[in-house]
Amino acid sequence: MRYLLFGTGDYYERYKKWFYKEEIVALLDNAKSKQHTYIDGILVLSPEEGLTLDFDKIIILALYKEAMTKQLLELGVKQEDIYHLGDVPMLVKGRMSVGKILQYGEIERFFSSAFEGKKKVILISHELTIGGAPLALFQAAKVLKKEGYNVLYASMIDGPLKAMLLEEGIPVVVDERMQIATLCDIEWIQGIDLLLCNTIFMYRILSQRDTKLPTIWWLHDSEFFYDTVDKEILKGIQRQNLKILSVGQVPERNIKKYLTDIEVDDLLYGVEDIISGDTEDKETDNICFATIGYIEPRKAQDILVSAIMRLGADVLEQCNFLFVGNATSQMAAKLKEICVNIPQIKFTGVVGRDEIHTILSKTDMLICPSREDPMPTVVAEAFMHKHPVILSDATGFVRYVHEGENGILFESENVDELVDRIRWCVQHKEMLPKMGEIARGTYENTFSMEAFKKNLIELVEEAIGSSNEDSKGE
Repeated sequence: MRYLLFGTGDYYERYKKWFYKEEIVALLDNAKSKQHTYIDGILVLSPEEGLTLDFDKIIILALYKEAMTKQLLELGVKQEDIYHLGDVPMLVKGRMSVGKILQYGEIERFFSSAFEGKKKVILISHELTIGGAPLALFQAAKVLKKEGYNVLYASMIDGPLKAMLLEEGIPVVVDERMQIATLCDIEWIQGIDLLLCNTIFMYRILSQRDTKLPTIWWLHDSEFFYDTVDKEILKGIQRQNLKILSVGQVPERNIKKYLTDIEVDDLLYGVEDIISGDTEDKETDNICFATIGYIEPRKAQDILVSAIMRLGADVLEQCNFLFVGNATSQMAAKLKEICVNIPQIKFTGVVGRDEIHTILSKTDMLICPSREDPMPTVVAEAFMHKHPVILSDATGFVRYVHEGENGILFESENVDELVDRIRWCVQHKEMLPKMGEIARGTYENTFSMEAFKKNLIELVEEAIGSSNEDSKGE
């Protein structure tokens, strides 16, 4: 089989291992800076150039399935020749041996009989990045360990979260095979009391499993991510001993578009309180607004840039805006070019978790302009830091923002409304500290680790208990 792989970013890096180099005719990318270069010894071409080559299938290795498929169709590619990263497991079936299994920490101790009497829980994440969903599962692992459970954290992809887990004494398995496998293929997942996995990316793993094992599936996902999902496989997942949880109403709404009859319970994440009581000195008297997240259309930083450019000099000179997060995307490149002559705007690029908290400690207000965002962790972190937010009404967090008390809402993609909200903050600067105090109260009541622990343990005990009752009845 001769493949063109369309996309050379994160998902190319994740999935390239499953393709033999001699199968890859060329790599395709829309970024001119990458075209006519070599990645892994393979030539990168524009889609137009790549289509002149002799190939059998094109595989889109990116999340933007709809836009990239449309582009290929307009270039004359047949629909039946276009595949997506969600099709990779089917295309490379039988290549499980290519994937590595890496173990860190006291793995043997986790499975040993020395821990008889302790409930064994494996938590599975799709990656070990320091992002919202993996961090939420990390906090769940910490809670369970402190409550006396024997826990192990597993992932398809390695990453910086591994070091944080090992510091907590939590062993880690990175099993790349889980990208294309089901639970029935993963031989080391056995002899446990509960499996806890998160995000819609787990759907294929869950499609074949031991239904006697109590399993919790914790969803965090925007509708955007369902583009990669094989809906027939999703609908075929067995629900015996499967408890589905959602981080608020957005992930619940999205899964119910395809599984209309399922029961979904709520489980909000917990954010660890790192406030010491001290506050960082600000470098300026200007109001500092921050937006934090990968710069991409879903996060809608372009809406914020448009609003900033309409503020007027009298308001703009009283503000500073920080764009925190990966700034290497095509969208980021365009926004940085637009903002090059606006000194009040700064793009920081990727920063570590400690630096994010340092930035938040110097910030007056967080802006979350997303087009859709289920329950952005950074909003809870801003509340923890006593900062109110300007929040798009397309986020799941809208349920916890009370207008004029702990934040301000605006209609998603409505640039004029966002301009008005920023101006209001500048004109009512003296009200922001009081709003921050109320925001802190929301954090303590709803997103603190104590609130999370109570809810998580109740759900875990219910899942394990229900399974034990079912076993007695057999």
